[in-house]
Amino acid sequence: MFDFTRYHILKVLRDHGIADETWHKLSRRLPLVQLLSPSERARLRELSTLFLYKKTFSGAQGQIIDDEIRLTIAAQACVVILNLGIDAFAGWVEIIVYPAAFRVARETVDEAGVVTRQDNALSGESWSRGPVILAWEEVAQDSFVLRPGHNVVVHEFAHKLDMLNGRANGMPPLHPDMPIAAWTKALSRAYENLQQHLVHHHSPINAYAATDPAEFFAVICEYFFTDPETLHQYCANVYTQLKAYFRQDPLLRLNHP
Repeated sequence: MFDFTRYHILKVLRDHGIADETWHKLSRRLPLVQLLSPSERARLRELSTLFLYKKTFSGAQGQIIDDEIRLTIAAQACVVILNLGIDAFAGWVEIIVYPAAFRVARETVDEAGVVTRQDNALSGESWSRGPVILAWEEVAQDSFVLRPGHNVVVHEFAHKLDMLNGRANGMPPLHPDMPIAAWTKALSRAYENLQQHLVHHHSPINAYAATDPAEFFAVICEYFFTDPETLHQYCANVYTQLKAYFRQDPLLRLNHP
């Protein structure tokens, strides 16, 4: 845990605050930030300051890390935890940024014991208690213009929340007032419906969500923040669960800017 006392928080905000010009210049370019109310943006700035204080950024393959990269990632990651608090991102420290999609080689073993080697190009990846890895080209593409259903920062940091229970399985730690049965029923039914629908039809939700429950959770989080209308139309019960979990209502923001 970060174990931030109020005094420590105030000290970090005072000694490591984001410069006014830097914050206003960049936040105006981020649609996810501009959708927030003035009071929410003020809270986001504080969360982003704490995030930048606690996390380290590293560039890979020659990627230079500057204020634009750090704040673009931090601000959008903190939109996700706006009403969850900075401790939601406890237990890890590093963010690695590649210039563009990076290749990852893995071996998988099927039920028959057959080993298959896969070499995939990824725009992001999250490791349990390890780093978040992002491709800046993809981050920039998703960040400065609202792309409904697409935001790699939201996706990867949703995985981090999911992993707080020990592994990514579509079940982050829920609030005490959220029945686990209601969450499981809503998300499981929507996941199964998506898989069945994709057999014969095009889906309004990115087909990648049907990969497994962890990817389903991360993808629907992308829709929750970037295209809440589609998610609500696709499955209102899922939207209701995410609204209760994140303690945010992006659909209300769209309808009452």
